[in-house]
Amino acid sequence: MHISSKCSVAVHCLILISEFGKDTRVTSDIISMSTGVNPVTIRSLMSALKKDNIISVQAGVGGAVLCCPAEEITLYRIYSAVEPDFLNKLIGIHSMPSPFCPVGKNINAVLEKPYQEVKAALAEKLRSITMAEIISDYKNILTCNS
Repeated sequence: MHISSKCSVAVHCLILISEFGKDTRVTSDIISMSTGVNPVTIRSLMSALKKDNIISVQAGVGGAVLCCPAEEITLYRIYSAVEPDFLNKLIGIHSMPSPFCPVGKNINAVLEKPYQEVKAALAEKLRSITMAEIISDYKNILTCNS
């Protein structure tokens, strides 16, 4: 089982863009310094977010802004933008069960239904969490730590 950190880094980017994008050019170098992630990786994530119309990036001079209200950006949308096949990669079934064993030859069929239920539940939950909520949580934590 594997959950990628791409979504977490993308959320980090979106908080920076939301908080500073209107007054400051939020570039991949600035985001890289904040996230600790290579600027090339940041540019790749930003490209995916741009392709999904979550952000827009100024050509040439750089800088990004949100393309839509934070209430319209869900964790599911972000995850889908930066890791399109994430739900199918989330839970894997071992690929070489024995066809001679009654458990081995049936394990994929046995696990298909519960794994689909887990994926559906996760997708539903990710669709219910917005960047507006995450940004609000960020601001609350920022206030508490001041």
